[in-house]
Formats: sequence, C-alpha cells, structure tokens
Amino acid sequence: MEIRVLFADDHQVFHDCVKALFEPHESIRIIATAGDGRTTVKLARELKPDVVVMDLSMPLLNGIDATRQILTENPEAKVLVLSSHKDRKTIVSALKAGARGYMVKEAAIRELVQAIEAVAAGRMYLSSHIIDKVLDALLVEEDPDSPEASPLDRLSVREREILQLLAEGKNAREISHILSVSQKTIESHRQNIMQKLGAEKISDLTRIAIREGLTTL
Repeated sequence: MEIRVLFADDHQVFHDCVKALFEPHESIRIIATAGDGRTTVKLARELKPDVVVMDLSMPLLNGIDATRQILTENPEAKVLVLSSHKDRKTIVSALKAGARGYMVKEAAIRELVQAIEAVAAGRMYLSSHIIDKVLDALLVEEDPDSPEASPLDRLSVREREILQLLAEGKNAREISHILSVSQKTIESHRQNIMQKLGAEKISDLTRIAIREGLTTL
C-alpha cells in the first residue's frame, strides 16, 4: 500500500534531496512539499496525506503550532517531526502537540523510511538519537515554575502565532492580512502578549521568541 507524504521544510534544497532519496521507495510517495507552517496546514487540509513529515523551524508558523492546527482540524492526521533540534524541551513539546514520532535530521534515510511506515501504521516512532531524552522527561515531574517551563505557556494559541510573526518582522497591518483579522485586533493581542511576557518593546519579544525556539530568524 502506498503511503502519501506531505513534506514540510523551509529549505528548497532539502525538498529536492528528499524527493531524490525517496524515488527508489515505491511504497512512499511525496505528494507535496511546503516551505512554511501555514502552507503546511493548508496542504494537509486539502490533500489529507497519510503522513506529514514536519520540520519545526519554519517561517510564518512553526512546526509545533502547525502540528496543533493540523490535528485540531483532523484528529486522525499523523505527523512525524524531522528536526535538527535534539533538546528535551523541544522534543517533549512536539510530542505533546500530537506528533506521532520524532526524527533527527542526521538519521539515515532507511530509519526515516521506517519511521514513516510506523507512523502511517498508527505506531509511535522515536529516533534512536533521542530516546534517552524522552525517557528522562518521563521521570521529571511537571512543574510550571521549573526552569524548563516556557513563558510561552502563558500565551493563547493565537498569541503564539502573532508573537512569531512579530518576531519575524511583520507589522500589525501585515499580520492582520495573514490572519484575516482586523489590525485593531492584532494591536490588542500585541499589548496582551507584551504584558504577559513582561516585554517593553518588540525587540524584547523577538529575543523571547528566539530563545524559546518559536522562530530562528
């Protein structure tokens, strides 16, 4: 049975390499690629792929929030993260968002094939490179005041979206167009975000967004 894959990564060269690598695998077909999180959500809605292979560091909407949106629209969707991030907080955040697997980009193509097949079949798959970190996370009791707690947890889903766009240099008018809401609404959200994060200016928000992995810039 053929597995239809939507591949999301912000590097076009990586798209081309992956397409070439998967050509010999008749059981897996890349039906579309996306270079940002919003396009990924749109294509997942329209094409309903068997598996979405998701990078985390993407413009307009990061991979974790894109995963949440995809699964909100279609709880049966299957997302496999393929990322260069190997820190425990990012891995746990991706799995909590609903990803069914987590791969690191340094893994061999044969392991990526195994991961796609496992996730398509409804199983979880964790790269051998990060299993220890996931097990460690299971042993750490969750505490909202712990050093690993993110200030982004204080924000709503919409506020996280707006924070990323602000950090990427978009102004209120541009964000209102992207999100199809009024500029006044965006400005209100921006004030709430700054208050919740204790920020005095946009550059403070940008530093927080980068530090918390919401965007890389």
